[in-house]
Amino acid sequence: MAFGDQRPCACGSLLRQVRCCSLDMATLAPPEASRHLMPLVERALQARRQGADATAERLCLEVLELSPGQPDMLWMLSRLREAPGETGFRPEATEALVGRIVALDPNNVVATQDLALRLLRRGAIAEAELHARNAVRIAPADPQSHNLLGMVLTEAHQPVTGEFHYRRVLELSGTRDPILLANLAWCLKLQSRMQEARALYEESAAAAPGVLQTLLGWARLEEADRNFPRAFELLDQAESLAPGAPSLKLLRAVLHGRTGNTEAALAALDRLAGARGDGALGPEELLEKGRLLDRSGRHADAFAAFDAGKRRMRELSGHAYRAADAQAQAIRLRRFFTAARMANLPRGGLRTDMAQPLFILGFPRSGTTLVEQSLTAHKAIAAGDELPFLSEITEIMPRLLNSPLAYPEALSELWMGDRREGLDNLRDHYLQRVRQRGVLQPGALYFTDKMPLNEFHLGLITLLFPAAPLIHVLRHPLDVVLSVFSNQLTHGFYCAYALESAARHFALVSDLIEHYRTELAMRYLPVRYEDIVTGQETQIRRMLGFAGLDFDAACLAPHENRRYARTASYAQVTEPLYDRSRERWRRYRRELEPVIPILEPAMERLGYTVE
Repeated sequence: MAFGDQRPCACGSLLRQVRCCSLDMATLAPPEASRHLMPLVERALQARRQGADATAERLCLEVLELSPGQPDMLWMLSRLREAPGETGFRPEATEALVGRIVALDPNNVVATQDLALRLLRRGAIAEAELHARNAVRIAPADPQSHNLLGMVLTEAHQPVTGEFHYRRVLELSGTRDPILLANLAWCLKLQSRMQEARALYEESAAAAPGVLQTLLGWARLEEADRNFPRAFELLDQAESLAPGAPSLKLLRAVLHGRTGNTEAALAALDRLAGARGDGALGPEELLEKGRLLDRSGRHADAFAAFDAGKRRMRELSGHAYRAADAQAQAIRLRRFFTAARMANLPRGGLRTDMAQPLFILGFPRSGTTLVEQSLTAHKAIAAGDELPFLSEITEIMPRLLNSPLAYPEALSELWMGDRREGLDNLRDHYLQRVRQRGVLQPGALYFTDKMPLNEFHLGLITLLFPAAPLIHVLRHPLDVVLSVFSNQLTHGFYCAYALESAARHFALVSDLIEHYRTELAMRYLPVRYEDIVTGQETQIRRMLGFAGLDFDAACLAPHENRRYARTASYAQVTEPLYDRSRERWRRYRRELEPVIPILEPAMERLGYTVE
């Protein structure tokens, strides 16, 4: 046997690689073939029950060397990798072993729940959702399965569906567990249902007053709802439980920043760094520090903090701009959505029985949240926020259209006689998902969809909703890229993880939008962020008139709109309209010099300069 096959697997399971992560599952013998190993399995289980972990581990490895698909031994080894000791605490090994159990036995609900929870903790939300949904399929009456799916969906920005599963836990368990109530409260907070969320936090804290995460979540709710004195009170209570908790120090810095005490906020971050052995801040903390330094006029230091935060983010996450994927998708969209092809494609019909989408387009940090907060103050426009349903449609389109092709080429099925109504089916799927999310409001004619980078799908939007108003928020490209660089964002193929990649993706999207504007007939209105700041009422009247709505003075006070905007701009839009972010790039001209050539074509096209 080759030497490489003898080495332990890199995941840390202590199994050989060919018996672990390089295992060919198709070569495993049926369970009955390992019956002769059952005495060894029983000895290992007994040793584990007696606390003889070293013996249990040795026997476990022996069994798995001979029968690598033995589920009891895979489970035991996964537990041993988490136990204190010389070879314990290997989460990657535990995840790999539990994942193997699930692959071998897809109906093992305990292993499925365990794997989903581990993926959630690691931040692998899409994978966690897949397994959490499967846990509910396996055990639809199990409260733990619904609780897990509620947690995953809330983290995946699907709070309405998450709420459903949390409430199923309440029904199935017949109890009001304090942790569950706190989780449900956070889910409601994400839906801007602040009063209901606050009542649940009060109930949870009364039942279990010493739970740190409950107090932290409650304090964050009060911060989002602009009740800063109460947020500070709750934070003080939380810090009495865990004086050195980094999450509390970060929230204290955020609260000081929200109340205008920049120096106190910076001091809080310095104390946080000093409390750590390496004296370093994490990526989110560095970005917060950069924003505080920016506000205090220390721009060189602010940019250095942004740069350090993004570098640390790349190191910890392993993410980098997926430039090849972004470019490939843009090329395919340009090739498919042409004037000649669009002339031969049908259009979705207009649904008159419910509110219709009003798309607010724009690169992240261009001012789309400000526009949404302004427009949704109008009684005829409901707030949809960031709706992921267009991307969802692109993924399921081949199945719904029964096409062997992927999006966008799958739209070619619409030329077939039995697929001519395919767009209406796709449209109805989108609208059904909107209804399920709880976006629609009585009397509203429109709901907003401001999912970042929906601009990629302007061709699809034009086919599905040819009458939908498209409001495209423009802003100086250097201001946009700088703001993207100073915030934690994952949209756009992870372009925000470096300054240059943010600029490159902005240029790519700008080129694609220009293609769409040349090739498609759209109900399209470009609006400049700078014009909103200097001529707010004129621009609000212009946008409302474009949508066919009368002027409403409430739209001039977006900071009085009490809904919680689930974006990085949630704090800014609670302030009266200000102009300090206009031409902010000028204060960073030297640091932005490397990306100016990348953005020059887009700037020229949009009428912006660096003069």
